[in-house]
Amino acid sequence: MDKFTLALAILAFMIAGGGLLYTIGVGRLVDTRKSEHDTQMNEKIQAHPYIRNPVFLACLIAAAFIAVYIFYLAFTRTW
Repeated sequence: MDKFTLALAILAFMIAGGGLLYTIGVGRLVDTRKSEHDTQMNEKIQAHPYIRNPVFLACLIAAAFIAVYIFYLAFTRTW
């Protein structure tokens, strides 16, 4: 194992350890806030939970762009 690989391995273990400590800290924070209640959601969001979800919309838009790009390449490339 050369020095560069060893340095990358040490860096990877440090990042993994930091992530583990951060996850444990967040878990403890969630446990302390467990007794608190969330506010009521908007009625429009309750009626359409998937349409109003920005993560779901981003995935749909990305899939649409990828499909358009694939069809563009399929019809413009000469084989």
